[in-house]
Amino acid sequence: MMMGLFRQALILVATIAAALHNQIQIAEAIDIGVCYGMLGDNLPPATDVVNLYKKYGIEKTRLFDPNPAALNALRGSGISVILGIRNEDLPNLAASPDAVTAWLATNVEPYIKDNNLTIRIITVGNEIIPGPYAQNILPVMQSLQNILLSKNLNAIKVSTVLSGDTLGSSYPPSSGAFKPEVSGIMKGILNFLSQTASPLCINAYPYFAYASDPVNVRLDYTQFTATEAVVTDGELKYLNLFDAIVDAFFSAMEKEGVSNVNVVVSESGWPSAGNGDFTTPQLAATYNRNFMNHVTSNKGTPKRPNAHIEGFIFATFNENQKPAGVEQNFGLFFPNTQPVYPIFS
Repeated sequence: MMMGLFRQALILVATIAAALHNQIQIAEAIDIGVCYGMLGDNLPPATDVVNLYKKYGIEKTRLFDPNPAALNALRGSGISVILGIRNEDLPNLAASPDAVTAWLATNVEPYIKDNNLTIRIITVGNEIIPGPYAQNILPVMQSLQNILLSKNLNAIKVSTVLSGDTLGSSYPPSSGAFKPEVSGIMKGILNFLSQTASPLCINAYPYFAYASDPVNVRLDYTQFTATEAVVTDGELKYLNLFDAIVDAFFSAMEKEGVSNVNVVVSESGWPSAGNGDFTTPQLAATYNRNFMNHVTSNKGTPKRPNAHIEGFIFATFNENQKPAGVEQNFGLFFPNTQPVYPIFS
């Protein structure tokens, strides 16, 4: 009888130890960020989202605008933030440094007080080059930088976010160049980033290239699963389209005379539904797992093999207030916080 109880106790201890081990594994930090989009009417409270990040070891997030509930929930969490300025706010901010000071006092300073929250980068606009707001970006960046320095907040970097639409050429990667109509704007922005040792934020989506031309764009090339070079560009060999996109941006920057600015991939992902066989949970899981592994490997790209390329998966949730179709289905989680597919285990 005593031996039986002893055996049961050992089993119980082993079970508890295994459970604790699994919890520790789940909570192990990973060097990947997740974008926190909020275009849904059924999303959980921000405090639940922060707990979700902690559960899966996510230590970085991107906010598209300074949402007070999210910023408050993130205080003291240890999760660092890339914080966006809304596109529509840029004309007012560009017209007045005082407006930038007020924006910072409202949306940043209360949350970073006493080191309760780390805001690593403030992004001035999202995917608005080319566009009517593009001319406002550099003046706001300059004002913001000056104010941050005056307040001894120079650890916060200032950047902007580009889409592939800023590139007039991207294939092969060495031919990467910005569109002629944005070259002047980009030259000013890149010189600012170079002088302030700040990264350029880019959104990179191999999915869209594949979905628009599946005959000529190979699936394995977009999913990081090719086992040999698919594209050869001079001496550089590309096994995946992600690296080719990033290197096209590096080439475009060099053509503007700037070669010392790194990139942060502020968005990348694959939808799990919305476009038939192009968008399945299996394809989305494969892309995002491989994207995560590629980014955390710190191998850089063929053009910049030593570069540390930070990455953020888009997005945390499926968002039902985005346009119908693929746009609603980029989430890693359903609004009830259950995974759309397993990725962190």
